Amino acid sequence: MRTLCASTLIGEVFVIGFAGLVAMQLSDLSAATIWTVSGIAMLLCVLLCGMLTRPGGIQLGWALQIALIASGLVVPTMFFLGAVFAALWWASVHFGRKIDEAKARWAAQAEAADPA
Repeated sequence: MRTLCASTLIGEVFVIGFAGLVAMQLSDLSAATIWTVSGIAMLLCVLLCGMLTRPGGIQLGWALQIALIASGLVVPTMFFLGAVFAALWWASVHFGRKIDEAKARWAAQAEAADPA
């Protein structure tokens, strides 16, 4: 699960950076405000990659997805892109857990077959 979720978060880093560039052209906010918010969001994405296996890591990821969708208030295209990344986040969590369960099952079967 960690690999899939981290891949989604790294993709979001790029989307947030490009959205910051678009926001500079479309909004009345200052460049400093846009890059402070974008920079913090990008940093959170990267830091969250390392926190995924800790308690609350997945929930923080969901909070980040909600914030990404809400950024559509500044850059309207982000409503769509935020929803796409929220769907990718759900898929990463859902299918990542299934993959982790299958790996654990295979490891248990391999250990039971070879009790050396």
